[in-house]
Amino acid sequence: MNQSNAVAAIPAAQPFSLAPRNFDEAWRMAEILAASDMVPKKYRSKPGDCLIAMQWGMEIRLKPLQALQNITPINGKPNLYGDAGKALLLSHGCIIEEDDAEVVKANARASCTITRPGRPPVRRTFSQDDAKTAGLWGKEGPWRAYPWRQMAWRALWFAARDAAADLLRGMGGFEEGVDAPIEKHMGAADVVQPPSAPSAPPLLDYSEADFERNLPRWRDLVASGRKTGDALLAMLSTKASFSEEQRTQILALDAPAAAETVKVDPFVAEMEAAENQS
Repeated sequence: MNQSNAVAAIPAAQPFSLAPRNFDEAWRMAEILAASDMVPKKYRSKPGDCLIAMQWGMEIRLKPLQALQNITPINGKPNLYGDAGKALLLSHGCIIEEDDAEVVKANARASCTITRPGRPPVRRTFSQDDAKTAGLWGKEGPWRAYPWRQMAWRALWFAARDAAADLLRGMGGFEEGVDAPIEKHMGAADVVQPPSAPSAPPLLDYSEADFERNLPRWRDLVASGRKTGDALLAMLSTKASFSEEQRTQILALDAPAAAETVKVDPFVAEMEAAENQS
């Protein structure tokens, strides 16, 4: 036997897997995971919750560790994080078409189309007006920090539930579930609200030096009709904080230009003066 044949004869190592084969193995695994710092806090010291999450993951073809990382309970209902939801749909051959954040912002409406093999496309939208009607617009948390992204998540989950209910098997989306009111039951512990995303950092003050340097350029934008002072201020205020004096100067760019000084002919001035004296 030559060396190449000897190497070929060595059996390939079997990949290590934590997938349980029966209930006893699943329970033992749940106990180990519940005692670990490598699972989310909501599952620590709760082997029963770990076991149920693992079972939910099995229902939608997620392995145990993937299930614990991507399924979270809200009001006693399992919810799937958006990235995992997309991965699930893609693994079943779905095509997901979403608007870019800038398009969502420009249209004040998010759109998502999901196409499954052999089925017609399912398109769903979620607009700024929808968010206001639902009491979400300006809500503390992700809706205040990332409103356009939140609108995109809503459109995705609307489309996903309508196009792939059989794949999700009744599981909701975390980005929707986190906005649901907390249910409280007499005699039972309150449901813990999932942590919200951090608020957007405060805007820095716009420096006077930068303001004086850019003011002529802004004046030209307004004079050319490409921007109004009000629209310009709204755009700039998303990037920095402006003082009242700076805001007043920007808004004043909408005012009509001051009338040019009229040059008076000296002879005409003398004639008018003579008429006034007579």
